[in-house]
Amino acid sequence: MLGSESILVMNQKISKARLKSLCETWFGDMVKVVVDIEKECAGIGGDLHADAELLLLQEGSGPEALWGINFYPWHEPDKRIEYTALINIRPHQDNPSMEILDEKAKEKVRRIIESLLLGADEKLV
Repeated sequence: MLGSESILVMNQKISKARLKSLCETWFGDMVKVVVDIEKECAGIGGDLHADAELLLLQEGSGPEALWGINFYPWHEPDKRIEYTALINIRPHQDNPSMEILDEKAKEKVRRIIESLLLGADEKLV
């Protein structure tokens, strides 16, 4: 675990208590996350996706591997991840939208989120 007190860079599973605390700190029912699909880590927290993106870049992540999402841990598993963020707008990577359009990238993000934050068979209580 790296990062500041309020934005974490994780490469291993976060505790449910810490995830709940991050959600409550930032937006109440959700937290912004930036996922590095190459290093399989994530920056969690911040007012903007760019806040976590900066920490990941400082830790050596390449910008082309970083994708922003909003994570809603209290939603049903298939509705927890919202694949939209301003940092995702990358016409040079065939992603002219805030939404992640590449299905392979989306799948990598989902897999990493489930391994680091909350698996599909887990609930945040």
